[in-house]
Amino acid sequence: MLNDNDRIFTNLYGFDDWGLDGARRRGIWDNTAALLAKGGPAIIDEMKKSGLRGRGGAGFPTGLKWSFMPKEVGDRPHYLVVNADESEPGTCKDRDIMRHDPHMLIEGCLVAGFAMQAHAAYIYIRGEFYDEAVKLNAAVRQAYDAGLIGKDACGSGWAFDVYVHRGAGAYICGEETALLESLEGKKGMPRLKPPFPAGAGLYGCPSTVNNVESIAVAPTILRRGAAWFAGIGRPNNTGTKLFCISGHVNKPCNVEEAMGIPLRELIDKHAGGVRGGWDNLLAVIPGGASVPLLPKSICDDILMDFDSLRNVQSGLGTAAVIVMDKSTDVIKAIARLSYFYKHESCGQCTPCREGTGWMWRVMERMVSGDARIEEIDVLHDVTKQVEGHTICALGDAAAWPIQGLIRHFRPEMERRINESKTRRIAAE
Repeated sequence: MLNDNDRIFTNLYGFDDWGLDGARRRGIWDNTAALLAKGGPAIIDEMKKSGLRGRGGAGFPTGLKWSFMPKEVGDRPHYLVVNADESEPGTCKDRDIMRHDPHMLIEGCLVAGFAMQAHAAYIYIRGEFYDEAVKLNAAVRQAYDAGLIGKDACGSGWAFDVYVHRGAGAYICGEETALLESLEGKKGMPRLKPPFPAGAGLYGCPSTVNNVESIAVAPTILRRGAAWFAGIGRPNNTGTKLFCISGHVNKPCNVEEAMGIPLRELIDKHAGGVRGGWDNLLAVIPGGASVPLLPKSICDDILMDFDSLRNVQSGLGTAAVIVMDKSTDVIKAIARLSYFYKHESCGQCTPCREGTGWMWRVMERMVSGDARIEEIDVLHDVTKQVEGHTICALGDAAAWPIQGLIRHFRPEMERRINESKTRRIAAE
């Protein structure tokens, strides 16, 4: 359980002013020049010590990622790119940061950009986030007018510009290299790696792509110290985290909690519990639509952090908790996600382009029971042929929900097939 005085996002629900005056009351932009005066290497070292892992899904250590940038600026400028293309079904944390506290993100951009010797940050925001983009642009203008960014950011002598770029609503642009391609005006298709963005990213220049939440927490970590942040949560899973709780709960919500909080405590304490009580729980998708679901038996005592969920063959992802009670047609729910991934595949890789459509069509037959028992194994085999054989992780994201369904709900799939077969025989 997180103490109130350890919360980083103090205006998550928008009760206070989102503009510069409100931000300053909450401690944002408080002597930011002193943070920059620590120097880039010291900032990166502090981020490493904090143990912050990327909040966009992969959970890669943020300070380590920053350290991959070249130590010296050569002929090519350095860029910071913020991934605000939040398109994972069930995820809506970055949206609330930009809607209610955009200055947290802008200050984070300055600190991170300075640490990596970048004079410019590009915030790539999802096209559907119209109101958020309006507020973010307004906050950027406020920061320029107050001298917080620009030619002499916060009086530090560091020139820093922030640009807000609106996407067109493509899920694939949440993948960092597809985002860079889109930012350059090309089709949003992932790049082969290497080279990695730190070597050749935006416009072929050294670049770092970070999630909104990862960047927004950086100034607070530097103000309060790495030891404070590392003292929250569990080893290798430190700090606070924004959780998005939706589905069959009494009070769907976004909430900031400590990493490693038990899933049941998270749902009962903040979301009013499962609709119909905990015993009415069927399954939970713990980290956004792309991670495998977990049945109630695992949900009873699982902890919400990267390592605990990986150990039960799922993942924390974006920490978007999707709750399904016993009224859910779980096969139909996963089939709907299969359609989403089929629709959002960019079509560049054959396993993804062909496999996502094939998996969705088979899943639709699983929903109606119009399939054979042995096709379950064929479906699982195809997910394995898609997983790990594509340029980006969308293939994995399409495969994992189906793998989770087969792993935990195979008896339900077989029951439906057998019942359908019995009905057909009776009709004949």
